[in-house]
Amino acid sequence: MLWLSLVGLTALLAATLPLPYAPGVPDLAHVAEPPFGAGAHWLGTDTLGRDVLSMLVFGARTAVLLTLPAALLSTLLGALAGGAAGFWGNKARLAVPYWLLAAAGGWWVLRLPGAGVGLAVAAVGLGWLLAAWQRKRELASWPVPVNSVVMGAATTLDTIPRLVLVVAMAAGTGVSVPGLLVLLTLTSWPQAARLVRAQMLRVRTLPFVEAAQAVGAPPYKVWLHHALPHALQPLRTALPLSIAGLLGLESTLSFLGIGLPPDVASWGRLMATVRSEPGAWWTFLFPSMCLIISMISLISISRYRSSSASS
Repeated sequence: MLWLSLVGLTALLAATLPLPYAPGVPDLAHVAEPPFGAGAHWLGTDTLGRDVLSMLVFGARTAVLLTLPAALLSTLLGALAGGAAGFWGNKARLAVPYWLLAAAGGWWVLRLPGAGVGLAVAAVGLGWLLAAWQRKRELASWPVPVNSVVMGAATTLDTIPRLVLVVAMAAGTGVSVPGLLVLLTLTSWPQAARLVRAQMLRVRTLPFVEAAQAVGAPPYKVWLHHALPHALQPLRTALPLSIAGLLGLESTLSFLGIGLPPDVASWGRLMATVRSEPGAWWTFLFPSMCLIISMISLISISRYRSSSASS
């Protein structure tokens, strides 16, 4: 917790810290300078003369501001999808107001060739709507296989290694920082969805959920206010692991030169500079130590929460 707090505080205060050099400004007089030397670069410089300490500090900001929101958003998306799949299964019914059907029908009528056919279809549709009104039917509904859709999407994403999928999409289209955030979110939700779905299958049979249904509470309120909060318990352990996985994925993408723009500091991009100068070991050692300690800390927190929950 101390290490992660230090990384988070560094990320928040990166722009205000009294760093001797900016992260993207090269010092051509001190290229590939080793650390703890006589110059002002305390941790040395990379092969382009950029200060390693500044890149570490701003790389921490990139890691926090990218991986933490991606983990939270993917967990939220997976929780909602898995919770709906576990609670409703394949028996949910999608209710659609008749005015929406009328609007869609009107759009379709306008697309028909010929005014006579369109008027005939509109007359039939209007008659059907009036008949439904007379029978006091306010909504139409159709069964929707929520469980099959969610689990099918999760299985499809799991069949392709996430690194390969993200590299293919990021390298093929070229994404910005917000685009990479969306990409990481959309490819990381299946694990949270599976955990919440498995927990929801147990929660929906508990007495308090059945009591809420017996008193006539709407299904969405039973799901949102009663069942879903109890189904989110596994995410306390899964969230640190999700952050660790996304941190490693972002660093891998930056190491490969994919994803983040070149002007954004990253631990992975700093590690990649050792390829042009293998003797500059400090450009690989310091960011890799920050990355490894951060991931070990997150995994340790997850194990602690898991052991606390089991005890």
